[in-house]
Amino acid sequence: MKTDSAPVLTAFSQLPSMQAARHGRAPALCQDGHTLSYAQWAQQVQHMAAWLAQAWGVRAGDRVAYLGLNRIDQITLLFALARLGALLVPLNYRLARPECQAILADCKPHLLLHDAEWADAAHTLGRQGPWRVAPLAQGASASHEPPLPDEARPDSPLLLVYTSGTSGRPKGALHTQANLLANMMAAAQVQALSPQDRVLTVLPLFHVGGLCIQTLPALYAGAQVHLLPRFDAQTCLAALARERITLTLQVPATLKALSEHAHWHSTDLSPLRAVWAGSSLLPDSVIQPFHARGIPVCNVYGSTETGPFSIALPPAQAISHLGSCGWPAPGVEVRLHQVVNGVGELLLRGAALVQRYWPDQAALDDEGWFHSGDLGVQAADGSYRIAGRAKDIIISGGENIDPSELENVLLAQPSVAECAVLGWPDARWGEAVLALVVLQPGARADAAALMAQVTSRLARYKHPRRIVFVPGLPKTALGKVQKHSLLAALQNQGFSL
Repeated sequence: MKTDSAPVLTAFSQLPSMQAARHGRAPALCQDGHTLSYAQWAQQVQHMAAWLAQAWGVRAGDRVAYLGLNRIDQITLLFALARLGALLVPLNYRLARPECQAILADCKPHLLLHDAEWADAAHTLGRQGPWRVAPLAQGASASHEPPLPDEARPDSPLLLVYTSGTSGRPKGALHTQANLLANMMAAAQVQALSPQDRVLTVLPLFHVGGLCIQTLPALYAGAQVHLLPRFDAQTCLAALARERITLTLQVPATLKALSEHAHWHSTDLSPLRAVWAGSSLLPDSVIQPFHARGIPVCNVYGSTETGPFSIALPPAQAISHLGSCGWPAPGVEVRLHQVVNGVGELLLRGAALVQRYWPDQAALDDEGWFHSGDLGVQAADGSYRIAGRAKDIIISGGENIDPSELENVLLAQPSVAECAVLGWPDARWGEAVLALVVLQPGARADAAALMAQVTSRLARYKHPRRIVFVPGLPKTALGKVQKHSLLAALQNQGFSL
């Protein structure tokens, strides 16, 4: 079963031209008072593809990085690269410069594009390697190049997104056009997207959440997509009312910011038929203000490697299944691994999942399953609930934080003997980062000095809320820090941030 009026696609790269033929003058992408119809957008995709190929020599297999805020041009860039068989590497602008440098050194882009706000940062990064640097706006304004033939194949890699790995080093999840197409079709179906929908995108497009859960599926369905450069509660509320938005995607921190804003009760949200939330765990406290206004909050579970539209809670079950992340999306298989007392690790398999990390590291096991590291429970009706994480990844404000990245920075300091980084429950962000440090004998405690080292090397969202000095850390017989025991002990002691 397909979403009503959805096109029949055999390749991701065909979407703009097919929608231009189907929806022509209908608005596709809107931002800052500027609107592109589907026909205009398809033309811009062709022009940008020709600009990339003719002005910069981009060919199939080349990587093109982008540093900047949410822009219409960024979505146009993705489809232009799809036509060329090339890859987009969206950079997280929240990362510290050394982190961006490490990503660029790993994927070796042919070109680094940027928006106006991040021009200086992009040129600084450009001096660190052989990649060339250019403003993305040049490609959006290109107008005289002839259309190029579509060079894409379904198995052509298209999107290279870096995510925290278990080793503490970011890994690039390599999405093919077929992966993105499968995710797009499933997400459009479950959300019942149609040409009548008006979608507001506020989460960053450098994440698969902001890009793939709702934005691309909306274009697949022929809906309107309204873009905000970044999240701001007041701007978001105003846009929801002004544009009569029917669907939007948020995370717990932004849901909380919206419902606590002074304009929350006076904002007309009557057209909003559902809010989707990209988070495995949704606190009841952030959901209730929306449910009180008759707006179902629908959870989506997934990861960078899985599409990420993997398990979803539809609007009809949003109130009856509080705390659940729902049922597997069409085309996604889910099972529990090594189950103990009904709890096991979530394994996922399907056409939307990446096969490998950049450049050629397997992402799946021999049977095609992705081991999520998340612990889940399956209810009698087949729905799933997240029970915790087997891995130590911290999720704060929708961002994945690998504790080992921060631990490595702290352990590099001469005064630090040992450390452990934990996710501490936080009502606003889901989790806050807590660093526990054991000093070398005779060393002097100086949290400010340690924090200064962290701020110079890691993105702000990875910084610890607090550094606490402790005499020692509980360990297993093999010397591994028992983080769960440590967390429980702190909670029993009444510790708070």
